[in-house]
Amino acid sequence: MIARNEQRTEDTWDLSLLAKSEKSWERDLRKLEKEFRKAENFKGTLAKSSDDLYNALVYLRNTEMEAERIGSWAFLSYEADSSDADVQRRYMMYQNAASLFSEKISYFTPELLAIDEKRIREWMKEPRYKEFRIWMKRNLREKKHVLSEKEERLLSLYSPLSGSAEKAFMDLNNIELDFGSVRGEKLTHATYSKYLKSRDEDIREEAYRSYYKAYDDHKNTIADLYIASVNEDIFSSRARSFRSSLERALFPDNIPVNVYTSLIKAVHEAFPVLHEYYSVKAKALGKERLRHWDVYVPMVECPVSHYTYDDAVAIINEAVKPLGDEYRRVLIKGLTEDRWVDRYENKGKRSGAFSAGGYTGNPYILTNYESEVLDSVFTLIHEGGHSMHTWYSASSNPFMCYSYSIFEAEVASTFNENLLSAYLLSHSADDTEKAYILGKNLDDIVATLFRQTMFAEFELKIHEMAEKRMPLTTDVLRSTYRELLEAYFGPIMDFEDVSDLECLRIPHFYSAFYCYKYATGISASIALSERVLSGGEKERNDYISFLQSGGSEFPIASLMKAGVDMRTEEPVKKAAEHFASLLSQFRRLRGI
Repeated sequence: MIARNEQRTEDTWDLSLLAKSEKSWERDLRKLEKEFRKAENFKGTLAKSSDDLYNALVYLRNTEMEAERIGSWAFLSYEADSSDADVQRRYMMYQNAASLFSEKISYFTPELLAIDEKRIREWMKEPRYKEFRIWMKRNLREKKHVLSEKEERLLSLYSPLSGSAEKAFMDLNNIELDFGSVRGEKLTHATYSKYLKSRDEDIREEAYRSYYKAYDDHKNTIADLYIASVNEDIFSSRARSFRSSLERALFPDNIPVNVYTSLIKAVHEAFPVLHEYYSVKAKALGKERLRHWDVYVPMVECPVSHYTYDDAVAIINEAVKPLGDEYRRVLIKGLTEDRWVDRYENKGKRSGAFSAGGYTGNPYILTNYESEVLDSVFTLIHEGGHSMHTWYSASSNPFMCYSYSIFEAEVASTFNENLLSAYLLSHSADDTEKAYILGKNLDDIVATLFRQTMFAEFELKIHEMAEKRMPLTTDVLRSTYRELLEAYFGPIMDFEDVSDLECLRIPHFYSAFYCYKYATGISASIALSERVLSGGEKERNDYISFLQSGGSEFPIASLMKAGVDMRTEEPVKKAAEHFASLLSQFRRLRGI
């Protein structure tokens, strides 16, 4: 694997909009630390007058905007190469500074919410408060969960420890775990995905066993880290008087708990078609039964075996045409000359992919692009959906309400994947290519709707056990996960002794109750993409308006304006019906 400094400049993201150099970043951080210390100047003033409150809000806006810029540079540098000691040092410098600010500003929310609400609402009518109104509305909603100033200060003192389990897991997972090699090539997170799609079962099994041996060797340590993360979630929810950690996680987005539980219920009802899919996959692969290392093999071999990064951009350029010229122009420029993307794997780089944009700078994308797999094209357009969501949100809203929720984000990303699938299907050269795209689409829906719901159900079960003070151990995690594996995969699957160790390798489990958003997101995106593809200018504009809304509305309301109501089971059921339709088309084409 190459070192970070061996990457071509054009293959890396351009962070110069965030900081010109390491030295300039450190100067900016020192200035920011001075601004952080000014937070105490506003203590005790918020209720005095409208002018005092306004000045404090302006300070908060300016300071947090600068902190986002400086923090983003440190974070992105760390994610690109966490093995670099200087990068680690600067990342910790920012975290320490942010912890200081958290402590200094801990009085702000309790003092703000102690002001008579009628008085605040009167002040908010003044024109100068326009950019703060939505932010204030959200904060007033938090009132019953905000603690006293002293209690908030105690929580702020704890903040440097928050996320320690996640950081330890990430360092172990991305830097220290040795996954061995396959056929003389180093096994990594990125190459593991490639090997599991190999048509050679011996290679798949070798990669699988080598990969999971690393987790088996460290299973108790990793289990302890995850259990610590779960306990941190419960501490946070109880400290703020929520009935459960699930309720705490859903509260900021105003998502009813039944949206989460209804998702699980609707997916369970779709188990028959999911199990049928695995039966079809077995037949497509010429097997009587499936092993755990078989499930990621495409049911049809890809007619095209190589997609360079430039090939991917050219395909995406065509696929996003239904979203209009502006969307396409901005995205393609970002993927190429504006260098939004850090493209390829290097030592110390985070596995997987993400989009991490802010109000300042570009909506950056990290990938570990592999030209041998079509998944990389889908990953790029997926993260491009996130980044365009950020671009529209940041350009359409003031800083204090530009940031959209993850619940909405997973709509924008999977929407783009639906566009890509539709484009590739409409341009298929023959039935084999069409069957491949259908199979790919089916695999992706399984990964996003069904698998992420399984993850969500696991998280819920483990948190509920901990909230009932049931002891969590490595064996409890594994047995709970194995039951879900057997329920979701159905009777045609033979699992290995190590298969349930999968529950120890999912990074998103350290961001509790995150995974369900992929499942709700794809359910909404299937409905909305079909609406745009079969509609006209109005449908496209409705969708672009959704992207532009940013954090100006709660996600359920925002999506309703775009044309889908996530308060009901209907979108999930429709997604399952769409999946069943694709499966029927595939069976007809392949004669299964």
